[in-house]
Amino acid sequence: MTIPRIVILTGAGISAESGMGTFRDAGGLWTQVRLEDVATPEAFARDPVMVLDFYDMRRQRAEAAEPNAAHYALARLQAARPGEVLIITQNVDGLHEKAAQAEGADPAGLIHMHGEFANGLCAGCGHRWKWPGGRMTVESACPACGARRVRPDVVWFGEMPYRMDECFAALAACETFVSIGTSGAVYPAAGFVAEARGAGARTLELNLEPSEGAHYFHEARNGLASQIVPAWVDEVLAG
Repeated sequence: MTIPRIVILTGAGISAESGMGTFRDAGGLWTQVRLEDVATPEAFARDPVMVLDFYDMRRQRAEAAEPNAAHYALARLQAARPGEVLIITQNVDGLHEKAAQAEGADPAGLIHMHGEFANGLCAGCGHRWKWPGGRMTVESACPACGARRVRPDVVWFGEMPYRMDECFAALAACETFVSIGTSGAVYPAAGFVAEARGAGARTLELNLEPSEGAHYFHEARNGLASQIVPAWVDEVLAG
């Protein structure tokens, strides 16, 4: 793959103003439901109906959500600097894609390390496909093997995130690493800043408030993503 000059990690905080909510903040998703009940392979094996209903609710919310100014700003940056900007997102909501389409950015500049609501995954054969819409239930069948073990293509706790070799290659070679809307609490993403900084990149955190790993960054700016992300993008494009 082409090695980008700027690598951007995004987390739930960038989508909060689009109504998607965060996970670990006060009032976040993991304060309302136990992750052990809905976000592990064991939970799916134990109660697939509850897990599928939970993700069906979140998928519907994501489909109805619209990108905010932060998503559009990053898409504008990618469109203006083709091939120079890679977004690695922990989000599965599809809002980066919506913004990229509106701004004319190349969707190849996006890595979904935690999967996508838009895809189905067979827990039997591992087949992955674009979900055609509607509810995902215990009666849903894999189009490849026919098994009724369909689940969301979302990386759960205890599972390996996707495309990590590409992520670490980009971190090792980029000039700038920016973390937006992340808690800094979940690895391997929480270790990205140390990887990039150790390889010589300039590091910047854009977050509503300082993350757990804020001290690893050269610079931090705090505020609403819809305000501080477009301001940073304007600076980059003017530079």
